[in-house]
Amino acid sequence: MKIVIVGGVAGGATAAARIRRLDETAEVVVFERSGYVSYANCGLPYYVGGTIQDAGELTLQTPESFWERFRIRMQVRHEVRAIHPERKTVTVCALDTGEEFEEPYDKLLLSPGAMPTKLRLAGGDSDRVFTLRTVEDTLAIHTFIKEQAPKTAVLAGGGFISLELAENLRKRGLEVTIVQLDPQLLLPLDPEMAAFLHGEMRRNGVRLLLSHTVEGFQPRANGVQVLLKDADPIQADLVVMAIGVTPDTHLAKEAGLELGVRGSIVVNDRMETSVPDIYAVGDAVQVRQLVSGQETLVSLAGPANKQGRIAADNICGLDSRYTGALGSSVLKAFDLTVAATGLNESAAKKAGIPCDKVYLSPASHAGYYPGGTVMTMKVLFQPETFRLLGAQIVGYDGVDKRIDVLATAIRAGLTGPELAELDLAYAPPYSSAKDPVNMAGYMMENLRRGLLKQFFLEDADALPRDGSVTLLDARTPQEFSGGTMEGFVNIPLDELRDRLDEIPRGKPVYVLCQSGLRSYLACRILSQRGYECRNFSGGYRLYQTVRQDRAAAKQARPCGMEL
Repeated sequence: MKIVIVGGVAGGATAAARIRRLDETAEVVVFERSGYVSYANCGLPYYVGGTIQDAGELTLQTPESFWERFRIRMQVRHEVRAIHPERKTVTVCALDTGEEFEEPYDKLLLSPGAMPTKLRLAGGDSDRVFTLRTVEDTLAIHTFIKEQAPKTAVLAGGGFISLELAENLRKRGLEVTIVQLDPQLLLPLDPEMAAFLHGEMRRNGVRLLLSHTVEGFQPRANGVQVLLKDADPIQADLVVMAIGVTPDTHLAKEAGLELGVRGSIVVNDRMETSVPDIYAVGDAVQVRQLVSGQETLVSLAGPANKQGRIAADNICGLDSRYTGALGSSVLKAFDLTVAATGLNESAAKKAGIPCDKVYLSPASHAGYYPGGTVMTMKVLFQPETFRLLGAQIVGYDGVDKRIDVLATAIRAGLTGPELAELDLAYAPPYSSAKDPVNMAGYMMENLRRGLLKQFFLEDADALPRDGSVTLLDARTPQEFSGGTMEGFVNIPLDELRDRLDEIPRGKPVYVLCQSGLRSYLACRILSQRGYECRNFSGGYRLYQTVRQDRAAAKQARPCGMEL
């Protein structure tokens, strides 16, 4: 059996190695149009910044090592130009010589990945405008910085690559501006969670121009002007277009394969396309979102590797199935860690799924052990059933551990209250006896039992200030003096039982504290004395972060933008 694989990075390389482990006699040839195989896309920004200093570390294997270990032909600088399903061949061009030839196959696996989304913008062909997707892209940016010593950079787009590159360019001493079409960075986050990320980027000297559009580029002496819609241009020495990726599926389209979301390749759970003996994996394929059940794109290395293994199994006669993806992700942004899994609130509403939520701000480990830091968690669930829908976490330590536990819980079909039952490892340097994931479960258990009622950030400004409700801040006087929500009066939690006569009977009480814990305790005191009480989920810390973010966004607007 002869297997031809188009694309030798995540999905393609994984499939090739798995095929060899299953079938020692199969002939396997991989065509990769770049000069590198099995490289780590996610590591590319860190070579630009110097964290990874040897370019060779970016590649996990080479064509030579693949041949030595697996006897697989890795043909780099070879581009597949056409697929001919009727005669089971592909047309290949050797890019270094221009020679074209046809290669036959018994089974064909497509792993072409995705291309940086490119807009047809005036001046986009400038030698100062780059994209970042391949090792060659990385080397080009690295060489430009080394030879030209740029001082300023503009990054168009606010996704993973742009944020990682921003950090690494700042490490190289560049002034960095991110221009983002949407009003926030990192769309897997909901806006209020993205506010923490925005603050970290700004604290580290990255200028954010949100809700802005790049319209083109004009060359200038020793630089380029980035033209913005309805705003003054920005001068830069270096520009990187990182506005997203588009499935690279022109070959599939021309060969008559069925296409789906955004032109992606439609596959079944065996990774088979609509044409017999042709499989597809990775960023180019349409997959099922596990929570919503809807078809989507997930451009992440983890799913691509899993799909490559599953396709290889099926090519070799096994029966493996890909059931879908949660889209779990984690990002390092300077000192901050940002992670998400499943659906965010916006996606749940768009999918028509009823959605409730809890916020909490636990410490990364036991409070009495030095060095603990606060993380902010948002866990989403379906009302009544308490089915888990997704989670987002921002913090400085222990974030990756908790998002992985939550992703596992969603995959396993646990309900929110069942998180309280998880037996998680504990020692003071690593966690608390009640882990943050357990705490999220306790909160949802309290909601299910009617012991907790909440109000949220989006409700705060609409609260009546006419005396028909009581607005109570349960923090200390010192905290209260540093700022509170409009109309809230201060009665510290520890004084509440002795000052109940200051809280009118017969009126709903809305309670605020710094994180939501003390206000919950205040609500329990009041509820057992006949008050109707609601706790502000997320606390003043969340409220203040969002307000500061909105103010900073307004101040960052360039001339010409209306406020």
